[in-house]
Amino acid sequence: MTLTKIRTAAAGSLAAAGLLIALAGCSTPANQPSASDSPASASASASSSSSSGECAGVKVIVDSGALKQAAASTSTCVSVDGPTVASKVLDEAKIKTEGTTQYPDAVCRVNGVPAADFDVKHKDGTYREECKGMPAASAYWSIWIKPESGNWEYAQEALSTQKVKPGESLELLFTVDGEPAAPAA
Repeated sequence: MTLTKIRTAAAGSLAAAGLLIALAGCSTPANQPSASDSPASASASASSSSSSGECAGVKVIVDSGALKQAAASTSTCVSVDGPTVASKVLDEAKIKTEGTTQYPDAVCRVNGVPAADFDVKHKDGTYREECKGMPAASAYWSIWIKPESGNWEYAQEALSTQKVKPGESLELLFTVDGEPAAPAA
């Protein structure tokens, strides 16, 4: 098997994993308490990163990746006292996400990107995100978590249930045709 085929297969597997994670967030049992019901839920507030780029809270990164749309791309530090639901951290960072009609926890837009009238070019043509069903497997937002000392990993839950804690990083990354396959180091 050539290196190109291996990379293509790996990118396809990553895309499928991202879709499964988004769907998993939609299947949370109704009787499970939300983070806001928990007395231990932590408070969060946005703050600037230090000039060295270090963040004592959660570093939040939005990378429009292959779209190269500055409206979506940002990086900030959000102060948290302990484990905090990712959606709350994004709210504090003033990052707006939209789900789809069918799957509200599946991220289809971040800060309005990709816009409904924007043609996302991919290997099979163009695609417009309508935010009705599951985003396309060839063009989608993925959710990544990086521990304080470790490597980026796909989030295991949707933004509404995934918790992040001080020292971790949270990234929303737009991937087209498997590129970029993961956040930058």
